[in-house]
This record gives sequence, structure tokens and C-alpha cells, in this order.
Amino acid sequence: MKVAIIGTGNVGQALGSSLLRSGHEVTFAARDADKTRQVAQQLGAASADQPAQAAAQAEVTILAVPYNALAEVAEEIRGSVEGKVVIDPTNPGPASSGGPSAAERLAERLPGGHVAKALNTLFGSFMAQPDLQQRKVDALFATDSDDARAKVAELLGSLGFRPLDVGGLEAARQMEAMAWLNIQLQMRYSGDWNSTFVLVGAPAAAVRETASSRN
Repeated sequence: MKVAIIGTGNVGQALGSSLLRSGHEVTFAARDADKTRQVAQQLGAASADQPAQAAAQAEVTILAVPYNALAEVAEEIRGSVEGKVVIDPTNPGPASSGGPSAAERLAERLPGGHVAKALNTLFGSFMAQPDLQQRKVDALFATDSDDARAKVAELLGSLGFRPLDVGGLEAARQMEAMAWLNIQLQMRYSGDWNSTFVLVGAPAAAVRETASSRN
């Protein structure tokens, strides 16, 4: 699958390395063009000068940027993601709880894109090494788009996660709350940032098994 990653920080690099290892074509784009080329070269990926260029070449675009940069990036890529899947892995923080999720706000800014919430409940350690805990862990995702549902499940499964469909995009609110609970636990108890969620006894219909996720 052709994947654009917007952002070259820890999340972008971790996802890029895992996606490349799984056989996907990855193109990076970010604000710092020099760093983008350097990161892409180190990982064996391609690079683009602008986010819109990377998104235009991709089937799926992952916005691996801080939450406060989502609006600006959405404005840049709007014309390049018409009819395509856009993954939001961000967490806006507990201060913005109680209203629409980051993913819902992103969908409003990208009316022509198929927005999905995914990967936000996983720390960078799992993005870089999905089998970190010596077991298949859950990658929760939410979307209102059937096209995004299929592609995101395929992508997550190819990385070695168990794709878990938690429903429509409104469920992203709960996903963001779960992520912050995990973050707070790590901070409170000086954790190693290697914890995640595994739903025991998940309804069979929620588990989006793909050929790659069964292997």
C-alpha cells in the first residue's frame, strides 16, 4: 500500500520503520524539508517537499503531527485526499474532553476525505515494534467510512496488530480518553511506556481479521 506520513518525529519514524518492514511504500513530508529527506534516507523511504505532494501520491495518509498542527496540515492536504483515507493518531489532551474528538474535527476540515481514528492508543514503542509484549495487541480504530474501515484494518493487520473496529468516528472520543488514561498511569507510576490495551473476549464482529493479521 502507498502510505504518506506527515511528520518526522518519534511517531512518524516509528510508523515509517514498521510500514517499510511490512512491505509498504512510504513517503514522508514535514515542515523541515532537510530533516524530512534525512529521515527518509535513513529509513529507506521516499520524501516529498510538501505534505500535499506526499498525500497526492498515497492511498492512505497518516498525520503523525502534534494535535495543535492538525488544522494547518488539513488545510494543506485538503485537495490531495479527496476520496482517500486519512488516519488521525493524535490525542488532544484532557483539557478538550467532553466535546468532539480530534478526528471528528479533522473530518469537518476534510469533507472529501475518509477520516479514521487509529493508532492513538498505542505508544511509539509499539508502533516501532508491534510484538513488543510477545503477543498480538489490539489496534483500535473508528471511522464512518466503509472504505477507510477496510483499508485501515488491512494496514493495521499487516503491521502485526489485531485490528479492532470500535464503531463510528464518534467513538474516537472514548479512544482519546483511553489513551490519556494510559499516559497518566505511566506518568503517575514512572512506567516504561510499554503498556497498551488488549480486549479479552472481544465480539467476533469487532475483530477485523485480515490475511496479514492472521499470520
